[in-house]
Amino acid sequence: MTLYPAIDLKDGKAVRLTKGLMDSAKIYSDEPWTLVKKFEEMGAKWVHLVDLNGAFAGEPKNLDQIIKIRQNCSVKLELGGGIRDEKTIQKMLEIGIDRIILGSIAVKDSQFVKDMAAKYPIAVGIDAIDGFVAVEGWGEVSSMRATDLAKEFANAGVEALICTDVGKDGTLSGVNVDFTVEVARASKISTIASGGVKDENDIEALIATNEVDGVIIGKAYYEGTLDLAKMFKLLN
Repeated sequence: MTLYPAIDLKDGKAVRLTKGLMDSAKIYSDEPWTLVKKFEEMGAKWVHLVDLNGAFAGEPKNLDQIIKIRQNCSVKLELGGGIRDEKTIQKMLEIGIDRIILGSIAVKDSQFVKDMAAKYPIAVGIDAIDGFVAVEGWGEVSSMRATDLAKEFANAGVEALICTDVGKDGTLSGVNVDFTVEVARASKISTIASGGVKDENDIEALIATNEVDGVIIGKAYYEGTLDLAKMFKLLN
């Protein structure tokens, strides 16, 4: 089980949202790179970055902070938010991002994602509201089921699927284990759980499935309901 501490970037700051609502943003740091450094020192192998402004704008908007993080930290970085064409993928990889997360574009142009996965390290972000895929920074809900989208990328060379239950995201109400397992089974791709993680019980429940490979941890760390340093010691 790989733990992915998460940093959402908004207006150059590290924030967390509740249920994906931009006006719910709570600022946790004016210098996001210092948080990444802290995660690295705890034992993180990966950090999960989301450019929130980028997710809504359709192109990266927090480049200065992303570059600063890369220059100051050696942990592996995966990045999502507004990455919707090959030129942007190449730019992010040149900056030093280790894995690119494609979200909204996966619903609108699955062939593009497959083509990119054949050439670059790609993860697909599947964000769902009541089982249906949410797009455009979770501002819209499509008619596609999350499990059907997951099946679309089986055997496509995608490194990982990151599945988020939007209704639980940032709520500390517990991870949706069943949903995560459904996505993992549908795709047979390495699957990372996201949304609602509160404490050690959530991580233990995911480990117990033997079907989930990672978990994204955000508010549980920032609000102190999960001892991240302790978890890294247990799992590393």
